[in-house]
Amino acid sequence: MTRLSALALGLAVLAWVAQANGADASGKSMQSKVSVSPSCKGRPAKVDDEGFVVIGGIEQWVTAKGDSCANPILLFISGGPGNPLSGISDSVYGEGQRDFIIVQWDQRGSGMTYGRSPPAPDEKLTIERMAQDGNELAGYLAKRYGKRKVILWGSSWGSILAVHMAKAHPELFYAYVGTSQVVNSVETQSESYKKLLALATSTDDKDALAVLEQVGSPPWTDPRSFGKVRRIIRKYEAKVTLPPPDTWHRAPAYTTPKAEADYEAGEDYSFLNFVGMHGDGMLSQVDLPKLGTDFVIPVFFIEGAHDLLAPPEMARRYYEAISAPQKDWVLLEHSGHDPNQEVVDAEYKVLRERVLPLTRDR
Repeated sequence: MTRLSALALGLAVLAWVAQANGADASGKSMQSKVSVSPSCKGRPAKVDDEGFVVIGGIEQWVTAKGDSCANPILLFISGGPGNPLSGISDSVYGEGQRDFIIVQWDQRGSGMTYGRSPPAPDEKLTIERMAQDGNELAGYLAKRYGKRKVILWGSSWGSILAVHMAKAHPELFYAYVGTSQVVNSVETQSESYKKLLALATSTDDKDALAVLEQVGSPPWTDPRSFGKVRRIIRKYEAKVTLPPPDTWHRAPAYTTPKAEADYEAGEDYSFLNFVGMHGDGMLSQVDLPKLGTDFVIPVFFIEGAHDLLAPPEMARRYYEAISAPQKDWVLLEHSGHDPNQEVVDAEYKVLRERVLPLTRDR
């Protein structure tokens, strides 16, 4: 990034922070209400916003992009935790900007947010705190872009957080779309381990079998176990799924040395909070059915048939137990846990054909 473009990005960030806080350039408070986006004043214009918004008492990085402010808001809750997709959103989800204002959020402890608002040495992430952040952001977005509600969309870890958000404040959302849905940590890890063990045994994969024997059956108390098993999952999923396109890439602002260092540090911090130093992290607390299986908003699941991290059988049982005004299930034959073009195309199809009509009242 050139010094000029870095300065321009910095000014844009400061401008959005000032708008979010209701402050002038000196930092003095002008108003407590959320300012309406300039793109939404008068005739709806193209939305292209990025910057830090004060959410949960800290500055968090948010991007919002769409061909028109008349589009409904699509709030994406990324996975990891610690793997925000704000950097690659244009290349992966750019087509969706035609019909939606696509919002990417670097969650507390990740990406640009980690760099701007690093956690205190003893600060721990919790599902409750991050769900509060997400719902605060949803309310902010609705006011800023003049909408009644937003569409909630979560993937992997984001599917855990999104369900917590939807159950706590369903009035904020038109619908929930979940991909690579995680349901229950104990049952999911157990099912995943059994599947991997069967695959490795059937192919006499001595390397994989050695790792699986070394980490043992879950739940694990060593944080490195999750990462070791994750590498095996990716190896086996790659054999039967379509790879992501070569055209997916990070925007230049996310490839600077600082941005990359912040991303890596946030990823490490978030991962340790997720699994815990002794298997006692946020993952150990995941049991979505305990939140209740009755939803007052429509629910749509899009799952990879070869997902070995969050096996689709688990999501299917959860889906069948769910009561909702509308619901639908899509199973993809060439996909696993991580996104590829088949996943993105299926998500966009559901969002355009099933969810978009729900937003006509805006």
